[in-house]
Amino acid sequence: MSDYIKYKDSSVSPEERAEDLLSRMTTREKIAQLDMKFGSNYCTEKEDADNCSVKATSDYNWQEMKKDFPDGIGYIHDNYSVPAVMNKVQKFFIENSRFGIPVIFTGEALHGICGTRGTILPIPTAWAATFEPEYAYEAGRIIATEARSLGIYEVLSPNLDVARDPRWGRTEETFGEDTCLSTKMAVQIVRGHQNGDISAKDTVISEPKHFCIHGIPEGGVNCGTARAGVREIESCYLPVFEAAIKEGGAYDVMVSYNSIDGDLMMTSKHYLKEVLKERFGLKGICRSDWGGLRRVHCLHKMAKNEKEAIYLSKKNGLDCQGGDEYPNKLWIDSLEELVNEGRLDIKNINESCRRVLTLKFKLGLFENPYTDENEYKNIINCQKHLDKALEIAQKSVILLKNSGILPLSKEKYNKIALIGPSSNKVRLGGYSAKPVGRNLKTIYDVLKSELPDTEIVQCDGCGISDGDFEFALSDQHHLQGIVAEKQNENFDEAVRLASDSDLIIFCGGDDTISSGEGRDRCELTLCGKQSELIKKLSETGKPIIFAMLHGKPLAIKEESEICDAVISCWFGGEFGSQAVCDVILGKVNPGGKLPFSLPRRSTMIPCYYSMLPGASNEYYEGTGAALYPFGYGLSYTTFEYSDLSLVKTGVTEVKVSVTIKNTGFVGGDEVVQIYVEDCESTVVTPTILLKDFKRISLEAGESETIEFNLGFDAFKLLNQDYEWVVEHGTFKIHAASSSRDIRLTQEIEL
Repeated sequence: MSDYIKYKDSSVSPEERAEDLLSRMTTREKIAQLDMKFGSNYCTEKEDADNCSVKATSDYNWQEMKKDFPDGIGYIHDNYSVPAVMNKVQKFFIENSRFGIPVIFTGEALHGICGTRGTILPIPTAWAATFEPEYAYEAGRIIATEARSLGIYEVLSPNLDVARDPRWGRTEETFGEDTCLSTKMAVQIVRGHQNGDISAKDTVISEPKHFCIHGIPEGGVNCGTARAGVREIESCYLPVFEAAIKEGGAYDVMVSYNSIDGDLMMTSKHYLKEVLKERFGLKGICRSDWGGLRRVHCLHKMAKNEKEAIYLSKKNGLDCQGGDEYPNKLWIDSLEELVNEGRLDIKNINESCRRVLTLKFKLGLFENPYTDENEYKNIINCQKHLDKALEIAQKSVILLKNSGILPLSKEKYNKIALIGPSSNKVRLGGYSAKPVGRNLKTIYDVLKSELPDTEIVQCDGCGISDGDFEFALSDQHHLQGIVAEKQNENFDEAVRLASDSDLIIFCGGDDTISSGEGRDRCELTLCGKQSELIKKLSETGKPIIFAMLHGKPLAIKEESEICDAVISCWFGGEFGSQAVCDVILGKVNPGGKLPFSLPRRSTMIPCYYSMLPGASNEYYEGTGAALYPFGYGLSYTTFEYSDLSLVKTGVTEVKVSVTIKNTGFVGGDEVVQIYVEDCESTVVTPTILLKDFKRISLEAGESETIEFNLGFDAFKLLNQDYEWVVEHGTFKIHAASSSRDIRLTQEIEL
């Protein structure tokens, strides 16, 4: 038994194996496991279409890698390629490590694995618009299965920021403005990623971000500080991450760049140690977001140099640095010096390294470090995944206005003018794979195919973003080189075509310059000259359908008044165009609901439905209430609510039942929303808060009684002593079709 090495024994628990391996490692080897670097920086052939992807024929600068990683490394990011390439890199690290420690390949996968291959799903906001958490789970399964088949073991998603400032560009990555909706989606996407066993060949480690408040940045600008009090933090933002970790089982967390009331997340003992690890019981690692460590001393002025920035973050709970923040040597040298100087306890390094090694053993990397080099061909873009991507896109479409023009009568219109900057372009959203070698259909393509007997004419008429604008950040590798599309402005031609047509369908909204990471705006009106073009088109007297393909909540009051129908179509992935057309033509009855309130004007924000009462919300220019509120969405049919019943099943438990009937002439979906109103609280609470919901499908004339079980969490508040309690008193339970469309209400005493 003298040759027995415990960490090599697969029958031993991952925790014991990690402990044994840890005891054999030098300080530098341990620290190296806490770093992540971009693999594509070392390849010899990058994909032309994507800065972070590696060609299947590429080799690597092995000598440079030996020089840069003498002690190994924990993670390799942005190395999207085929398994054969990933295996070459893995083989290098195993053979150049004293203990054969494999790396964890990690990747961006917000709505599909990035690179040039993965299925492109609708953006997460679209999943939220379905109000069906099962779709988040299904999306997670697609992402995990495809990522793992390519040799990627961890994904840097989901984005769990509750987003309440619509100016912020990254709203498109989130599940919206509401804690309840975001929480239910969060749990399911994490379960979809990990599926209960991260060693399985169709799962990945999930890394929710950005812990813990990034969706209300001051000024609506990315990385801006969050101005929030303890009660708001505990009630609105932390519950989403807590559920993702405790219920969903998320192993890792990405830490936000910003500060909360001066407490910088990268260096926060309270949030990283006391909340994330002690309260929530995080099992894996927390890592810095890109550039976050550098900001500690360069921007926030909390440290005099890089070493001190690393010290502050590491001693207060950060485990790993993310991306190419600091060179591997600087990271290792600084932490080793801090340990040798006695300023940083080696237990700190051991604890973080233990977490990394445990994850590697749980992934099964020591036994199975390589990925099958052919299996991915049957998984990536398989029909099952493509069908689900289309289904999610269809279910996410929201009908905001309909004067009766929809669904479109094919026989009524002989000639349709398809106008707008998104009428002949596919809008995928940020953090999308580049569909190399795949022909994705535009709305123009789909309509021509679906309406062969109707004349379809198309003209962009205008662009969206400034064609001369280039976006590149030196510390955000994945965003470099993104440029605005070439503009094709032709007002006169668009108006001429529209004048000679029977119907106008205007397709516009956002592009990847007006929405996405770093695409923050101080105006929420349609970018460019889209509004001006819609007004010109309205002068033709022809009916107008506005299909809004967007990433963030937009202010479209004037456009809504002008157009006969308005459809909200969040960036729908590779089948977004098909979904839009299916709704317009009546092949799909829209049933999506708004996960964000849409403001009446750019300046009338915030406008989220759960704002605390106290102000009138009235301005000299008119009401500040949202134009279209949270939870809102029309259908081609109608629904009647009846028989709301409340049964007290415990001290703080209530069973709610309500009957829904489809009173229209076609089948359709309704999202039944249950809101709670605390009528007599000792602290100020929102007028109503969503506590549960269910999407149901009913045929014409069909009825269904559905039940909800509300418990302690539905009625609790953080009282004046900062204790979670359910206070005795009266509560109103509202059954609603939206946050503003309350159908039935009953009171109950608790």
